[in-house]
Amino acid sequence: MFRIVEARFLGPEIKLFRIEAPAIARRQKPGQFVIVRVHEAGERIPLTLADADPAAGTITLIVQGVGKTTRLLNRKESGDHVLDVVGPLGKPSEIALYGTAVVIGGGVGTAIAYPTARALKQAGNRVCVILGARSRAHVILEQEMREFSDELYVTTDDGSYGEKGLVTDVLRRLLESGRQVDYVLAVGPIPMMAAVAELTRPYGIKTVASVNPIMVDGTGMCGGCRVQVGRESKFACVDGPEFDAHLVNFRLLATRNTMYRDFEQRALAEFERTAAAAGAEEPHECRMLALEQALKGGGE
Repeated sequence: MFRIVEARFLGPEIKLFRIEAPAIARRQKPGQFVIVRVHEAGERIPLTLADADPAAGTITLIVQGVGKTTRLLNRKESGDHVLDVVGPLGKPSEIALYGTAVVIGGGVGTAIAYPTARALKQAGNRVCVILGARSRAHVILEQEMREFSDELYVTTDDGSYGEKGLVTDVLRRLLESGRQVDYVLAVGPIPMMAAVAELTRPYGIKTVASVNPIMVDGTGMCGGCRVQVGRESKFACVDGPEFDAHLVNFRLLATRNTMYRDFEQRALAEFERTAAAAGAEEPHECRMLALEQALKGGGE
């Protein structure tokens, strides 16, 4: 069991957790992730390590509640526990002195981009950060990013904060201005990462995408996280999660990520009905345990 020492919402259905996991905190590097299981019959979900404090023995995860398991996890509060946290997994980000690095975070992808952006700055790069979100309420980690970025831009779909538009609008403007850009990291929805790759391709800029496909065991055994990179099949859990964005087949990746959409929607609907019946609105672990027991029979 892993104890949650802090739990707070950053935005609608986006929650930050600090969890006691000393061994992971000591070993983790930017770009790596963990596999989390909430209860015994629960599915294993990959979550990128947003931060770690080796001295305190804690790791930081940021969770967007979009499905059954993430909604269940987001009902946890400080003092509660999760059953399993396994990691660190995956290859760390490739940190080097590139020159000018542009880091793009779309939605909760900002949490994934954050530790790599910080490491790039510590390596001596000039770091330009572009954050994108649906609205002001969905913008996360802006102040944390500002602490080490040389430039920071925020875009929102509805124009409620920053500039109205897409992260690619800002990137296009930077590229067309003739600014020197040596490295681009894109983390977020698949269409966004694909669009970033197409923007940088004519310029020959090293561009990396952090992908988050369907994943089960995190060890390369199940093959669920297969990603086509150029002419090769790679596994995001052991070969990634970061790949050359100019080689990733984003169309195939998007198709694979929708394979279980109907099942996930049915599972979420059942979870919401079960949660209401169990009276799980109260954020106490005794209620959480009752809800978890009610859900075990149906898996995830």
